[in-house]
Amino acid sequence: MFDALLRERSVTRAGEQIGLSQPAVSAALNRLRHLLNDQLFVRRGNDMVPTPRAESLAEPVRAALREIERVFQSGKDFDPAGLERTFTFMGADFFSMLLMPPLAARVAAVAPGVSFRFLDSARGDVSRLLQDDEIDAALERPLEVSDWISSAPLFHSPFSIIAARDNTTIRQAGIADGERLPIELFCELPHVLRSIDGSMSGSTDEALDKIGRKRRVSLALPHFQAVALAVANGNYLSAVPRQFAVWAAKTLPLVIFEPPLPIAVPEIRMYWHARHDDEPPHRWVRKQILEAVAALGFVESGAPEIAGA
Repeated sequence: MFDALLRERSVTRAGEQIGLSQPAVSAALNRLRHLLNDQLFVRRGNDMVPTPRAESLAEPVRAALREIERVFQSGKDFDPAGLERTFTFMGADFFSMLLMPPLAARVAAVAPGVSFRFLDSARGDVSRLLQDDEIDAALERPLEVSDWISSAPLFHSPFSIIAARDNTTIRQAGIADGERLPIELFCELPHVLRSIDGSMSGSTDEALDKIGRKRRVSLALPHFQAVALAVANGNYLSAVPRQFAVWAAKTLPLVIFEPPLPIAVPEIRMYWHARHDDEPPHRWVRKQILEAVAALGFVESGAPEIAGA
C-alpha cells in the first residue's frame, strides 16, 4: 500500500493498483502512521504528498518488495498469459503513433491481461520518473543518465526533409521527389521544428552552423504529427526522422527529400531502472518492444550513417 501511494499519490488510485477499497487503503495508512509516528502522506490539493520520512523509506521499501517478488518468482517459469499488469512508457508521439498500436496488438495476442500507458516526452525528467517507478521505460534520444539506469539501442533515426506535395517553390525549382534539396532553397524556405521545450533550434541548426549557414524556423510544435500537418498545409520544410517521414507521407500530401548537408544521426534507445534488469515481466516486455521495432523495419531503415552525407 505504501509503495502504491508513493507511485500514485492518490488513495483511490493506490487502491485500484493493489485491489483494495479506498477505506481499506485509508485504514492501512492510519496503521502505518501510528506504527512509524509520522503522517507519511499529507494532502495537497488532489494529491497525497509524501513527507520527508516517507521519501526516505521509498527505496528501502521498494528493495524489500523486489526481494519478496524474487522469492515468489524463483523456481517457476514466467508465463505472460497470466500476467496482470499495466506498463507505462514515455517518448515522442512518433512512438505512440508508429510503435504502440502494433506493440499492443502483439502483446494482446499472448498476454491479454497486460495494459499500456504512453506518456509524452514533456512529462518530465527521465531519471526521476524511472526512480519513482512512474514509468517502466523511456524511448528517447541519447541521454546523460546515472549508472543505475540501464539502456538498450532500438534503432538509428536519420533525418529526411518533408514538404507539401504542392509546394510551389520546390516545384518551380524542378526538384524531383526523393532528390537532395539545394542548400540555398533549404535555407530560403521557412521551417517547422518539433520542440518539446519551445526551443527554436535543433540538430539541423547545429549542422548548418558548421558550414556558416542558417535556416528560418517559423514554427515550433511539440508533436511530430502537428509538424507533419503544418507542412502538408503550408509552404514549410521540416527535418524529421526518416521512419516518421515515410509513415506520414502515406496519409498526408507530403513529399520526401534528402537533406542538403550532413546531419548527425541520433541513436534511439530504451531506458529503464536497473532494478528491473532481471525481473521476468519487465524483461519480457522489453523483448516485445525490441521485436516490435524490428518488425516495423526501423532498424534497417535507419542505418547509422550521417543523414545527407
